[in-house]
Amino acid sequence: MSSLQKLVVAILPEKWAASMESESRTWIMRCSSCGLKRSVWEAGGIRWKAAGTARRYLFCPKCSEFQWHTIYKRQREDVKAKAA
Repeated sequence: MSSLQKLVVAILPEKWAASMESESRTWIMRCSSCGLKRSVWEAGGIRWKAAGTARRYLFCPKCSEFQWHTIYKRQREDVKAKAA
């Protein structure tokens, strides 16, 4: 957990913190160069009560350099496939 995540989880009520973590895990960051996918929460970020897609210039651990990443919300089918 990143320092930002620890701070926000410590400040928010437990129910809100759980909701924030759960929703942040449904948001996926995909590297435009290598295709690496990881959740915003796993990357140390927070995306809560958000909508739409975004593009950010972030460090990719697989490419070992900064690349453009598309941030989008995982579809229900993706969630079901991961659970199975």
